[in-house]
Amino acid sequence: MSSIPKEQMAQVIEADGVMTYKKIPVPTPGPEQLLIHILYSGVCHTDLHALNNDWPLPRKTPLVGGHEGAGTIVALGSLVPTSQFTIGDAVGIQWLNSTCHHCTFCMQGKEYLCPEAQLSGYTVDGTFQQYAVAHAAHVARFPKGTKLDDAAPILCAGLTVYKGLKTSEARPGQSIAIVGAGGGLGSLAIQYAKAMGLHVIAIDGGNEKGESCKKLGAETYVDFMKSKDLVAEVKAASGSKRMGPHAVLLLAPAEKPFQQATDYVRSNGTVVCIGLPAGARVSMPVFDTVVRMIQVKGSYVGSRQDMFEAADFFVRGLVSAPIRTVGLSEIGGVFDAMRENRVVGRYVLDTSR
Repeated sequence: MSSIPKEQMAQVIEADGVMTYKKIPVPTPGPEQLLIHILYSGVCHTDLHALNNDWPLPRKTPLVGGHEGAGTIVALGSLVPTSQFTIGDAVGIQWLNSTCHHCTFCMQGKEYLCPEAQLSGYTVDGTFQQYAVAHAAHVARFPKGTKLDDAAPILCAGLTVYKGLKTSEARPGQSIAIVGAGGGLGSLAIQYAKAMGLHVIAIDGGNEKGESCKKLGAETYVDFMKSKDLVAEVKAASGSKRMGPHAVLLLAPAEKPFQQATDYVRSNGTVVCIGLPAGARVSMPVFDTVVRMIQVKGSYVGSRQDMFEAADFFVRGLVSAPIRTVGLSEIGGVFDAMRENRVVGRYVLDTSR
């Protein structure tokens, strides 16, 4: 503990829309917690929602944001088993910081639905700091030598889209439309889908995102900014002008795509809602939804087992987020890029600068 500093740099939300780069105390781990030296932290659209306090979910204030932090263990709480964790282990902090472990959902391996869940960078301080605490049961583990800047986006973006793909129930050889495919979640969703044997139709806006999507494995790119009939184009890209893709993964930060998806998804297909645009609603024609037996599902992060599986794809080299690394002090520019829909891949913060 003597080598751990008493103070650190962090990005702190002090009021809605106001984030300050400042010195704060280094936290002390509780009995079942780990203190992790955060080396890198991905930046998620959720972090922008947290900054703006967009959601009907109480947010801690002041708050250190962030929930994609990768680093090394520097201290163990008194009840953390030394047989499972060692100083220097490479680990990651994800959105689910802790859960009760005793409710019906936790007992069934659906801890993401736990009513007592604490959320990194939202209800508890997160990873936009140099040292952060997390419940030992919920950290992700990485092999020694893992490039932690590459690993950081797996902790939320990777886990979230991997769980969404499982929720879609799309099978190898089937097609899936990924809306918002050029962003941080989408860039990983394309790769997970390809690794799972799916044909990917990428939907986003702009040539740069189109080039990125195809490079990552999308077979078709539909540019919503140029399309004259998006529904028809997506159906045609699925190989059948009448049927459409078997599933749709909605990652977009805007409402309109959520209203379009049931128009082009195949009969008996599944629409999976993941993106959380502020104040948005999902609507669909009742007749079509019933007679074409369309399923509309929400998918929200994943369990500890899902995290293990999502990380395994990364460790085996099957997925890798295209990242752009900037200093922790530069997060304001990242949020500006998000607001202007200019993010291709994932921004990762280097906490040393």
